[in-house]
Amino acid sequence: MTDLDFSRELGTVRAGLVAGRGHYEKVIGAIRDAQTSVWIATANLKELLIEDHRLVPGRRRTRGRSGYRSVLHELDELAQRGVEIRILHASPPSRPFRRTFDQLPNLVAGAVELRSCPRVHLKTVIIDGTFMYLGSANWTGAGLGARGAGRRNFELGILTDDEGWLDDVQAIYAELWRGGPCSDCRLRDDCEMPLAELHVERRAS
Repeated sequence: MTDLDFSRELGTVRAGLVAGRGHYEKVIGAIRDAQTSVWIATANLKELLIEDHRLVPGRRRTRGRSGYRSVLHELDELAQRGVEIRILHASPPSRPFRRTFDQLPNLVAGAVELRSCPRVHLKTVIIDGTFMYLGSANWTGAGLGARGAGRRNFELGILTDDEGWLDDVQAIYAELWRGGPCSDCRLRDDCEMPLAELHVERRAS
């Protein structure tokens, strides 16, 4: 079992600091370049509109706000290229997120796997197991989206490719994903689907 309670000195770590719009530019940019996997952990899971990088200058699109589309379309395209996508979240997805998700057959069929635990409060995005965002921003438009300066949350985070940090955070993520803490969780009786039970169910199927 992975230790979920520790304080560890990792020595010198190469990392960058992001604030505000920096979240969008660095994190969303890295997701677009993912080759093998995108692991996301967030407390709140909401629709996240991003700038449509496929737009041809002078040509307008009719879907959603002009020049923007849901990040779920981006994740759908990544999944079709074989990228593994996991989203671990606490609160139920927002209605706009669910509505867009349900319009993408590939996602409904399981190309993007969602798992929920009410105790999840960490916010991280791990890409290809080699690059990580760790900070305050939830998976929302106000946190990571392309909103204007007057509408974004005030967020801070770090970016790193440090192997020690990546190993620790991925181990914690994997432990939560498989429901390792479920047996001792005091919220288990109120949990709609304990992850430990879901993990066993998926392995049996």
